[in-house]
Amino acid sequence: MMRQSARLVGQILQELKAMIRPGLKTIELDKYAEKRTKELGAQPAFKGYRGYPASLCVSINEEIIHGIPSDRQLKEGDLVSLDFGVVYEGFYGDAALTCPVGEVSEEARRLLAAAEGAFWAGLEYFKEGHYLSDISHAIQTYVEARGFSVIRNFVGHGIGYALHEDPQLPNYGPPHHGPRIKTGLVLAIEPMIAAGNWEVEILSDGWTAITKDRSLAAHYEHTVALTENGPQVLSLVSEEEQADREKGVHYA
Repeated sequence: MMRQSARLVGQILQELKAMIRPGLKTIELDKYAEKRTKELGAQPAFKGYRGYPASLCVSINEEIIHGIPSDRQLKEGDLVSLDFGVVYEGFYGDAALTCPVGEVSEEARRLLAAAEGAFWAGLEYFKEGHYLSDISHAIQTYVEARGFSVIRNFVGHGIGYALHEDPQLPNYGPPHHGPRIKTGLVLAIEPMIAAGNWEVEILSDGWTAITKDRSLAAHYEHTVALTENGPQVLSLVSEEEQADREKGVHYA
């Protein structure tokens, strides 16, 4: 059931990614995400959660997370982060990606690559017997080696019957600390990184978190499960699978 929930998230995020273009209003992304979620038999996980007013978080440039969709239009050269979750048959899925809008700067491209690469670096340690902080340390090491910083105010988390469950998963810290990882654990691993300093501010809307120095930010997240066959990225939808879905072919 968690695989189904997470794959719905992955599918809708890929559809949203294909919509990204200069001139698009971010509210249009939110409306599409909510409509598609309901068409696919699920419910948006974010709308109403602790008072959040939308189904999708849309964060642009220096905005790290929790950007609220509006009539704001995307511009050539922007970075836009899409964070999305659904609940399906009582189980939650959660994922995020950051997309370029048209042509972006070299720094922006490197930041995007670092956020995604950090996820995979952390996933290498999502194995029986490792410590939870081994994931954190791997993400921090990967990001800082590329000249960027890890946001410290927000963390990854457990997920399942609720959107946010224990354990919390920071994206920084020393290795070999905290609980040991066991088969059956499901996490939302989500590097949030900045081109400049890691310090943040919250805007007057009470939600949108931005980098204090206004440097670019990027966010990459998947719901992952540790099974008897090793770690599985439940929300990952390949381009081939997405093409099949568009043709009406669905995966178990």
